[in-house]
Amino acid sequence: MNGDSVDTDLARTWVQAIAAAVDKHKDHLTQLDSAIGDADHGTNMHRGFSAAVTALADYEPDTVGAVLVKTGTTLISTVGGASGPLYGGAFRAIGKALDTPTADTQQVAAALAAGLASIQKLGAAAPGDKTMIDAFAPALAAFQQQADAGADLAAAAVAAADAAEEGMRATTPLQARKGRASYLGARSIGHQDPGATSTALAFRALAETVGDR
Repeated sequence: MNGDSVDTDLARTWVQAIAAAVDKHKDHLTQLDSAIGDADHGTNMHRGFSAAVTALADYEPDTVGAVLVKTGTTLISTVGGASGPLYGGAFRAIGKALDTPTADTQQVAAALAAGLASIQKLGAAAPGDKTMIDAFAPALAAFQQQADAGADLAAAAVAAADAAEEGMRATTPLQARKGRASYLGARSIGHQDPGATSTALAFRALAETVGDR
């Protein structure tokens, strides 16, 4: 395998890395969610990704996508709240677009675009609504820009992670227009969105997974 593709082992390692990041930051995610949500985002995400790691432990996938579809299916059945269908649907969409034993940078970019489309369709949210899309959309744009410029997977993943974190921080001054936080109106201003925060963790986990091999 060259350094510019994702295989089934790397896909599994990415899910494990997200689980580790969520475990490390679950109290922070719940703290963010307690300000503008149900105070369960950290707990729910930890439960879901822990279950996904367990589900993948004995699984022998033929394709990159199979790893991510199984992850998504597990998230849908274990996370609960709005995050389960949003994250689970995204991983299933990403996986369905990667029906190959390995995937190059452009294929991953196209798959991430399918993941974002899934979130936007289900959540009916747009950039600026103070949701996970505010981290995912800029991450995808940065990844695609790098891929189009001929960058390798590692460079694209780092650019995406940086953009996701910038988008995450930019949710703080926004007023929420979707989800539970939107009920608070102007009181949602001044709080970083928990979904955008967990999305940034997922993109940083991808960058670290690709960079560590």
